[in-house]
Amino acid sequence: MSFSGKQSGMQQYKKMSVQGGVDSATPHRLIQMLMEGVLEKIATAKYHMEKNETAKKGENISVAISIIDGLRVSLDKPAGGEIAQNLDDLYEYMGRILLQANLKNDVSKLDEVSKLLNEIKSAWDAIPDEVVLDHANKVKGDEDQAASHGG
Repeated sequence: MSFSGKQSGMQQYKKMSVQGGVDSATPHRLIQMLMEGVLEKIATAKYHMEKNETAKKGENISVAISIIDGLRVSLDKPAGGEIAQNLDDLYEYMGRILLQANLKNDVSKLDEVSKLLNEIKSAWDAIPDEVVLDHANKVKGDEDQAASHGG
């Protein structure tokens, strides 16, 4: 999938979730929302798979893969080191498994990705609020500094 496809998946989800506070969300909350979006799309795809609604199943799996690709793009590998690389590998694996689930109509593969993503999301959700706020303030400070220097 091309970078533009990754961006379009994130833009698609962002567009759907504007009412959920995307524009004012912290970077931490945005990642939570993306993970929630993937889980929602997988659950919807599973429903359509069980109803034998191939097109709707495929659409939902496609959006889930796009959002996962967006999660991969958002990783800061230099800062995140081994953890970021492991997440990148895991997200890439999830995308492949979702593709197989779509091609083979395999509910167990959807369940596998949901389980893996729920584990990552649980760890992400457990990050203490003060760490989240410190990071959000640092990101905002970096953005403000870049804006004041013209870029």
